[in-house]
Amino acid sequence: MKTRSLLLVVITVIGIAVDQATKLFIDGSMRLYESIPVIPNFFHITYLRNRGAAFSFLSHASWRLPFFIAITIVAAIAILAAFYKLRDDQKLPQFSLAMIFSGALGNLIDRVRLGEVIDFLDVHWYSHHWPAFNVADSLICVGVTLLAIDMLQEEKRAKRQGAVAS
Repeated sequence: MKTRSLLLVVITVIGIAVDQATKLFIDGSMRLYESIPVIPNFFHITYLRNRGAAFSFLSHASWRLPFFIAITIVAAIAILAAFYKLRDDQKLPQFSLAMIFSGALGNLIDRVRLGEVIDFLDVHWYSHHWPAFNVADSLICVGVTLLAIDMLQEEKRAKRQGAVAS
């Protein structure tokens, strides 16, 4: 249990530190909507602020801020509960949930501090843009992807064990 808690703390601290450091750097060194091409017509660093969730969902709702803060707190509690219910041998899900937890807290800090989230990673194909995102969003997406991969592997292991037992 101590190793698991240490894993959670280390990933959370590193994730939040990198997320907040990159956002502070962007906020301090760029003007809002300024864009720096890294790979022309594919990837730019573009300073944006998002008042909503993914794809600016609910960005104009008057109740959005308390809603997103409350949802994030509930999600963080659920993530912690799931994290501590995992078996000790479930390392990838532990790592994945710690990443998701870290990303959720990184964006929560922005919402509490600024009322919105700083985004700056702008992936696009010429004029067709994917919504801009940040390190916290990346932690959440990579964590969810790793968790899904582990769930599929766990299902395959269970089927193999079931076939062997029969």
